[in-house]
Amino acid sequence: MSIDSPARKEQILSVALSAFARSGYHSTSMNDIADAMGVTKPVIYQHFDSKRALYIELLQFVGRDLVSKVVTEAAGAGDDGREKTMRGMVAYFTWVSQNRNAFSLIFESSGRADEEFADIVKQFEDEAAAAIAPLITAKVNAQDQRTLALGLVGMAEAVSRHLIAEHVDFDPEKIGRSIGGLAWAGLRSIGD
Repeated sequence: MSIDSPARKEQILSVALSAFARSGYHSTSMNDIADAMGVTKPVIYQHFDSKRALYIELLQFVGRDLVSKVVTEAAGAGDDGREKTMRGMVAYFTWVSQNRNAFSLIFESSGRADEEFADIVKQFEDEAAAAIAPLITAKVNAQDQRTLALGLVGMAEAVSRHLIAEHVDFDPEKIGRSIGGLAWAGLRSIGD
Protein backbone atom coordinates (compact mmCIF):
# COMPACT_ATOMS: atom_id res chain seq x y z
CA MET A 1 0.00 0.00 0.00
CA SER A 2 1.55 3.29 -1.06
CA ILE A 3 1.17 6.56 0.77
CA ASP A 4 -0.40 9.42 -1.19
CA SER A 5 1.79 12.40 -2.02
CA PRO A 6 0.55 14.92 0.62
CA ALA A 7 0.69 12.28 3.36
CA ARG A 8 4.19 11.20 2.28
CA LYS A 9 5.39 14.80 2.28
CA GLU A 10 3.97 15.30 5.78
CA GLN A 11 5.73 12.12 6.91
CA ILE A 12 9.04 13.36 5.45
CA LEU A 13 8.66 16.69 7.24
CA SER A 14 7.92 14.96 10.54
CA VAL A 15 10.90 12.61 10.32
CA ALA A 16 13.18 15.40 9.09
CA LEU A 17 12.12 17.60 12.01
CA SER A 18 13.27 14.97 14.49
CA ALA A 19 16.51 14.33 12.61
CA PHE A 20 17.45 18.00 12.20
CA ALA A 21 16.53 18.84 15.80
CA ARG A 22 18.65 15.96 17.09
CA SER A 23 21.74 16.35 14.88
CA GLY A 24 21.52 19.78 13.28
CA TYR A 25 21.40 20.69 9.61
CA HIS A 26 24.99 19.92 8.68
CA SER A 27 25.18 16.56 10.46
CA THR A 28 21.91 15.24 9.03
CA SER A 29 21.92 13.69 5.58
CA MET A 30 19.08 12.80 3.26
CA ASN A 31 20.16 9.17 3.80
CA ASP A 32 19.59 9.60 7.55
CA ILE A 33 16.06 10.83 6.90
CA ALA A 34 15.34 8.09 4.35
CA ASP A 35 16.70 5.41 6.70
CA ALA A 36 14.56 6.71 9.57
CA MET A 37 11.51 6.50 7.30
CA GLY A 38 12.39 3.08 5.94
CA VAL A 39 12.43 4.33 2.35
CA THR A 40 15.06 5.07 -0.25
CA LYS A 41 16.51 8.52 -0.81
CA PRO A 42 14.75 8.96 -4.20
CA VAL A 43 11.40 8.88 -2.35
CA ILE A 44 12.45 12.03 -0.49
CA TYR A 45 13.75 13.66 -3.67
CA GLN A 46 10.30 13.20 -5.23
CA HIS A 47 9.10 15.85 -2.77
CA PHE A 48 12.17 18.01 -2.13
CA ASP A 49 14.90 19.00 -4.57
CA SER A 50 17.57 19.08 -1.87
CA LYS A 51 18.25 18.86 1.83
CA ARG A 52 18.35 22.67 1.87
CA ALA A 53 14.88 22.91 0.27
CA LEU A 54 13.54 20.43 2.83
CA TYR A 55 15.07 22.37 5.74
CA ILE A 56 13.75 25.71 4.46
CA GLU A 57 10.23 24.35 4.06
CA LEU A 58 10.42 22.88 7.54
CA LEU A 59 11.58 26.19 9.05
CA GLN A 60 8.72 28.01 7.31
CA PHE A 61 6.14 25.45 8.38
CA VAL A 62 7.21 25.50 12.02
CA GLY A 63 7.36 29.32 12.13
CA ARG A 64 3.86 29.66 10.65
CA ASP A 65 2.51 27.10 13.10
CA LEU A 66 3.94 28.95 16.09
CA VAL A 67 2.77 32.41 15.02
CA SER A 68 -0.69 31.10 14.16
CA LYS A 69 -1.27 29.14 17.35
CA VAL A 70 0.22 31.62 19.78
CA VAL A 71 -0.54 35.05 18.43
CA THR A 72 -3.58 34.66 16.24
CA GLU A 73 -5.50 32.08 18.23
CA ALA A 74 -4.47 32.65 21.84
CA ALA A 75 -3.31 36.21 22.45
CA GLY A 76 -5.80 37.73 20.05
CA ALA A 77 -8.69 36.14 21.94
CA GLY A 78 -8.16 38.05 25.22
CA ASP A 79 -10.47 40.86 26.33
CA ASP A 80 -7.84 43.21 27.75
CA GLY A 81 -4.08 43.73 27.70
CA ARG A 82 -3.42 41.61 30.77
CA GLU A 83 -5.48 38.68 29.51
CA LYS A 84 -3.91 38.88 26.04
CA THR A 85 -0.43 38.87 27.58
CA MET A 86 -1.19 35.91 29.83
CA ARG A 87 -2.96 33.89 27.13
CA GLY A 88 -0.18 34.58 24.65
CA MET A 89 2.60 33.53 27.03
CA VAL A 90 0.78 30.41 28.21
CA ALA A 91 0.06 29.43 24.60
CA TYR A 92 3.68 30.08 23.64
CA PHE A 93 5.14 27.95 26.44
CA THR A 94 2.53 25.24 25.77
CA TRP A 95 3.66 25.20 22.13
CA VAL A 96 7.32 24.98 23.19
CA SER A 97 6.53 22.17 25.64
CA GLN A 98 4.66 20.19 22.99
CA ASN A 99 7.05 21.00 20.14
CA ARG A 100 10.57 20.85 21.58
CA ASN A 101 12.01 19.60 18.29
CA ALA A 102 10.33 22.41 16.37
CA PHE A 103 11.62 24.98 18.86
CA SER A 104 15.15 23.57 18.55
CA LEU A 105 14.91 23.69 14.77
CA ILE A 106 14.05 27.39 14.78
CA PHE A 107 16.22 28.68 17.58
CA GLU A 108 19.32 26.51 17.73
CA SER A 109 22.59 27.10 15.89
CA SER A 110 21.80 25.51 12.51
CA GLY A 111 19.01 28.00 11.99
CA ARG A 112 21.25 30.90 12.96
CA ALA A 113 24.56 30.00 11.31
CA ASP A 114 23.39 30.02 7.70
CA GLU A 115 22.41 33.45 6.34
CA GLU A 116 19.35 32.20 4.43
CA PHE A 117 18.13 30.19 7.42
CA ALA A 118 18.75 33.17 9.74
CA ASP A 119 16.71 35.39 7.40
CA ILE A 120 13.78 32.95 7.61
CA VAL A 121 13.99 32.91 11.42
CA LYS A 122 14.21 36.72 11.49
CA GLN A 123 11.17 36.92 9.21
CA PHE A 124 9.25 34.68 11.60
CA GLU A 125 10.30 36.82 14.59
CA ASP A 126 9.26 39.96 12.69
CA GLU A 127 5.88 38.41 11.85
CA ALA A 128 5.36 37.47 15.49
CA ALA A 129 6.25 41.00 16.62
CA ALA A 130 3.99 42.53 13.95
CA ALA A 131 1.11 40.36 15.14
CA ILE A 132 1.77 41.10 18.83
CA ALA A 133 2.32 44.87 18.49
CA PRO A 134 -1.35 45.81 17.93
CA LEU A 135 -2.30 43.75 20.99
CA ILE A 136 -0.16 45.97 23.23
CA THR A 137 -2.53 48.40 24.90
CA ALA A 138 0.11 50.71 26.39
CA LYS A 139 -0.27 54.32 25.27
CA VAL A 140 2.69 54.40 22.88
CA ASN A 141 3.14 54.99 19.17
CA ALA A 142 3.20 52.16 16.61
CA GLN A 143 7.00 52.05 16.40
CA ASP A 144 7.30 51.71 20.18
CA GLN A 145 4.59 49.00 20.13
CA ARG A 146 6.72 47.04 17.66
CA THR A 147 9.83 47.51 19.81
CA LEU A 148 7.97 46.30 22.89
CA ALA A 149 6.62 43.33 20.90
CA LEU A 150 10.17 42.39 19.87
CA GLY A 151 11.15 42.58 23.55
CA LEU A 152 8.36 40.16 24.46
CA VAL A 153 9.41 37.78 21.68
CA GLY A 154 13.03 37.93 22.84
CA MET A 155 12.13 37.40 26.48
CA ALA A 156 10.00 34.34 25.73
CA GLU A 157 12.65 32.94 23.37
CA ALA A 158 15.47 33.38 25.89
CA VAL A 159 13.52 31.64 28.66
CA SER A 160 12.58 28.81 26.29
CA ARG A 161 16.17 28.37 25.10
CA HIS A 162 17.23 27.95 28.72
CA LEU A 163 14.44 25.45 29.49
CA ILE A 164 15.20 23.37 26.39
CA ALA A 165 19.01 23.49 26.73
CA GLU A 166 18.83 22.45 30.39
CA HIS A 167 16.19 19.76 29.65
CA VAL A 168 13.86 21.27 32.23
CA ASP A 169 10.52 19.54 32.66
CA PHE A 170 8.34 22.63 33.01
CA ASP A 171 4.66 23.35 33.47
CA PRO A 172 3.75 25.62 30.52
CA GLU A 173 0.80 27.14 32.37
CA LYS A 174 2.95 28.06 35.38
CA ILE A 175 5.93 29.41 33.43
CA GLY A 176 3.62 31.16 30.95
CA ARG A 177 1.77 32.93 33.76
CA SER A 178 5.05 33.87 35.49
CA ILE A 179 6.64 35.31 32.37
CA GLY A 180 3.29 36.82 31.35
CA GLY A 181 3.07 38.49 34.78
CA LEU A 182 6.57 39.88 34.36
CA ALA A 183 5.72 41.16 30.88
CA TRP A 184 2.40 42.64 32.00
CA ALA A 185 4.00 44.43 34.99
CA GLY A 186 6.36 46.16 32.56
CA LEU A 187 3.74 46.87 29.89
CA ARG A 188 1.21 48.44 32.24
CA SER A 189 3.80 50.92 33.53
CA ILE A 190 4.59 52.24 30.04
CA GLY A 191 2.91 55.24 28.49
CA ASP A 192 1.32 56.61 31.66
